[in-house]
Amino acid sequence: QIGHNVVVGRHCVIVSQVGIAGSTTLEDFVVLGGQVGLAGHLTVGMGAQIAAQSGVAGDVPRGAKYGGSPAQPALNWARESAMLKSMLAKRGKGRPEG
Repeated sequence: QIGHNVVVGRHCVIVSQVGIAGSTTLEDFVVLGGQVGLAGHLTVGMGAQIAAQSGVAGDVPRGAKYGGSPAQPALNWARESAMLKSMLAKRGKGRPEG
């Protein structure tokens, strides 16, 4: 769903079930994975990529790769996920996947 006053740049890819709140700007060549949610009044920079099911609450820099909820740089998100799996495995509360 695309809210009021949203600007979508050239050659953007918006996958299914994405929600974009009002007055948000997607610059050119932005990619939004499935079920991404964008808060209103923000800008997603040219060439940025947002991983599926991410919740974006602030501006995303040009060319950045973001993921998670709340969305953060993809490398930070991957490290955080790996650390959490490791901590849970050490406590016996879960088993690391993959």
